[in-house]
Order: sequence, then structure tokens, then C-alpha cells
Amino acid sequence: MSLRIVYMGTPEFAVGPLEALLEAGHEICAVYSQPPRPAGRGQKPKPGPVQAFASAKRIPVHTPLRLRRAEDQAAFAAHNADVAVVAAYGLILPQPVLDAPKFGCINIHASLLPRWRGAAPIQHAILAGDAQTGVTIMQMDAGLDTGDMLLQRPVPITAETTATSLHDALAALGSELIVEALARLEAGTLEATPQPDSGSTYAAKLSREDGRLDWRRPAIDLERQIRALTPWPGTWFQHGETVLKVSAADIVPNRNGPPGQVLDDALTIACGEAALRPTRIQRPGKAPMAAADLLRGYPLPAGTRLDLPA
Repeated sequence: MSLRIVYMGTPEFAVGPLEALLEAGHEICAVYSQPPRPAGRGQKPKPGPVQAFASAKRIPVHTPLRLRRAEDQAAFAAHNADVAVVAAYGLILPQPVLDAPKFGCINIHASLLPRWRGAAPIQHAILAGDAQTGVTIMQMDAGLDTGDMLLQRPVPITAETTATSLHDALAALGSELIVEALARLEAGTLEATPQPDSGSTYAAKLSREDGRLDWRRPAIDLERQIRALTPWPGTWFQHGETVLKVSAADIVPNRNGPPGQVLDDALTIACGEAALRPTRIQRPGKAPMAAADLLRGYPLPAGTRLDLPA
């Protein structure tokens, strides 16, 4: 037996679960995704990863700007879906959409709810130094990631975990869990658990400014920031008029100096606690490179003072 599903997702994170549902034999009657965005030098509209995948599979794709109009809600209800599966879709679902499928809307969320509700749970879990995160399959309600939990499974976060590696691990886990959740839904054994009242945190949407490295902070925080915000929105610091992007760095303990001062010829930079040594860095208009290669063409000798955020 298979379920009739409307799938709602946009980025790469949501491709794996869609593929897993197809492989499990479910009927994907429609896909909803964010409209194509301008991309590349020509700024031509480019479909998101989910839209591109669904189109290749000849699944009808809908890309409304919003779902507030009565006609959009009626069109959604006309799919007569058993359930809607939502993964990083990017639009708030109004109550008529939440209520339209027989079993409502089920979300694949990349955190252990109620921790890190919101738009950027993967990055915030690393930024905060959490020891673990995971995936929660959740029954959606009108709140922001506040619905009842259906399935949950943890993933460890180590000192080597990056946003990219964690994204891939959680996408794979989400693909497994949504198939398991729908199998239990069909069997009538899927149980809902309300989220606890305590322990909730909010993972706010990130901007470029969130990536600026403030040397007054401890080196451990900055190293986490680099792992959490690479490749997007990226981490960076300023030296005069030049913005330098950092995509990898090591913590150097017991190195003292005023925050932002370069301490040696290997680009060890004093922080509020300990020091940070960028190992992969990028100048404007150049490809990312090893710090040693950058320093040959852009010297930052010991004693250099790097800009601090205002």
C-alpha cells in the first residue's frame, strides 16, 4: 500500500527524502517548491534542487509565491492527498493548507526539537557547541516548529563537524525517518508526543554580517563559527579595505596579545581567549587557498592589527 503525497521542499536538503519516498513506492501527486531565483552571471531564473529533481521525474511542480489566496488553497486541496511531507520548503503554511490532506502535514526538521526551532538549525547547533543534534519528524501546526513529535533520532556533533557534513548526515537521516514514519502512519502505529514546554531555542535566519569574525571573542567560538557558516554565509574579517574569507582554521592555545593582532608569520591571530590560525583563506576575486600560499602574495606579518567590528 502506498500513500498519495504532496511533497513541499526547495533546497538540496529536501531532495533525498523525496527520492526515498519515491523508492518506497509512494505516489507523489505534486511537488511544491520556491519559485526559481536569479543565478549566475546572467541572473537567469534557476530552479531549486527539488524542482529540478521533480521535473526530471515528470512530477507536476507548483511554485506559488505564497499560499494565502483562496484559489491557491483550493488548488492544494484538489490534490486529495493523504499527507503532505514538508522539508525546508520556505513558506509558512496557512491553516487551510495544514488541514487539507487526510493526515495533515508532516515536517522533516533538522534538529532535536524543541531545540533549534526556526530557519537555520544546522548552523546554530554547531555555533552553540552542542554535543548532538538530529532529525525530528513532526506533525505541523500553526506555530513555528511547535507541533507534536512523531519520530526523533540524534546525530553527534564533533570538533570536526562542519555545516556541510552535518547537512548531509541529517538529510540522509531525514530520508530514512520519513519513510519509517509513513510506514507507521499506514499501519496506524505512529504516535504523537507533544513538545516539552522547556528547552526551546530559536535558530534565526542568518545573514552575511553573522559571518564576521570578532577577534574579541574566544578562539573556540570563532572556530565553531567558521565550521558552522562555511560555505554560507561564509566567515570573514577585514584588513583595511580588503575582506578576507576564512573557510578553515585551527585553535592555538596559550598565545597572548591584543585581540586582532597577528602574532607570528603563520597568521596566528590573538583572540579574546587563545588564538586562531586560519588554514584556508580567500582574497577577493581569488580561489580559496592555503594560508601559507596567501601570505606569499598578501603579507600579514607579525604585529599587523586586523580590524575589529564596530
